Amino acid sequence: MFRARDQVENEQWLATLDRIGDRLDLGAAARSRATDLFLSTLPESERSKQATLAASVYVGALIEGERRSQGDVADAAGVSRLTIQKRWKELIEEAGLRRPNW
Repeated sequence: MFRARDQVENEQWLATLDRIGDRLDLGAAARSRATDLFLSTLPESERSKQATLAASVYVGALIEGERRSQGDVADAAGVSRLTIQKRWKELIEEAGLRRPNW
């Protein structure tokens, strides 16, 4: 769970999440899930926020049935596919969700 202050303090990152969502043509549910994941697992380091943001978008889309490839999300977010590959499973566990078994 996140605090309202987290949302206010990270408006810039959330605007970036919306731009990524636009590039990937994601619906409102996937964007909302990605926002919740990002704010609930917010890293301290500014450097880590970009990776967490990209992984949040990937997982949010996955959970909401708007699956996008790691490569497509990475391109839209300006990170490497490897960044998402390394971070998404950890993000799911941090959020208290179960990883898919495929």
